[in-house]
Amino acid sequence: MTVHGLPMTVPAQDLPARVRIHEVGARDGLQNEKTAVPTEVKAEFIRRLAEAGLTTIEATSFVHPAWVPQLADAEQLFPLVADLPVALPVLVPNERGLDRALTLGARRVAVFASASESFAKANLNRTVDEALAMFEPVVARAKAERVHVRGYLSMCFGDPWEGPVPVHQVVRVCKALRDLGCDELSLGDTIGVATPGHVHTLLCALNEEGVPTDVLGVHFHDTYGQALANTLAALQHGVTTVDASAGGLGGCPYARSATGNLATEDLVWMLQGLGIDTGVDLGRLTATSVWMAEQLGRPSPSRTVRALSHKDQ
Repeated sequence: MTVHGLPMTVPAQDLPARVRIHEVGARDGLQNEKTAVPTEVKAEFIRRLAEAGLTTIEATSFVHPAWVPQLADAEQLFPLVADLPVALPVLVPNERGLDRALTLGARRVAVFASASESFAKANLNRTVDEALAMFEPVVARAKAERVHVRGYLSMCFGDPWEGPVPVHQVVRVCKALRDLGCDELSLGDTIGVATPGHVHTLLCALNEEGVPTDVLGVHFHDTYGQALANTLAALQHGVTTVDASAGGLGGCPYARSATGNLATEDLVWMLQGLGIDTGVDLGRLTATSVWMAEQLGRPSPSRTVRALSHKDQ
């Protein structure tokens, strides 16, 4: 499932030599499915993603099943993939979730905050500051256990209830997550409304307030077709961690206007054309997404998957 010699490699100036893809399809992608995917299928999906060369694969979420019933099998799934030689971060909403993750041997966890009050209320039933207070002991305990902590920040570029989210508000919450001890931050465009200039402005503002680029990742949704353009803007700023979802799976169960994540295949196609190393085998990755689409009973929304799988027929 490749096109011989394509895309042509035409490097651009001032871009990173390598990008680490933080694959979120198995968690952020599948959590939005209307029906639960069998645990064995999830495990096979993660294994195939690892075989395609992805080195960071978000495996699941240790949230209460009532919140995200599609991921209620976290205890059953994680042991099935724990032997893989890749990083397997998991989401933990609170100390109970952290306990469950640590018991199974997880060494990378993530907490998920919001830059907007409305989404914090919808997602966590707390204010922004109350959510940060809830995460404080979670992060402290994880760091005491020498576990890597990622801080997700949703609604960095706009909110479906509030509209624009001021840059200084996003910066404040990012700094608070850093102060808690988060090793890495993922800037989420949860409803896909960001544009490249906005991305550049936010990254500059974070740098000016002491948040270095090397701790930042970006997480774009393609609602308005801007995900790759926004990713390129982030790369031009020096960001080297990009979240993406195999086959373009996913959205957000708490924000109806949040359509699919940036497809990993679309990202890899662009990065290959720019001469940026990812370590990912695009053919294997595309085959994996085609297989997963068959399990879900619908075609992949990824343009690259559709183009390459069509040519293969």
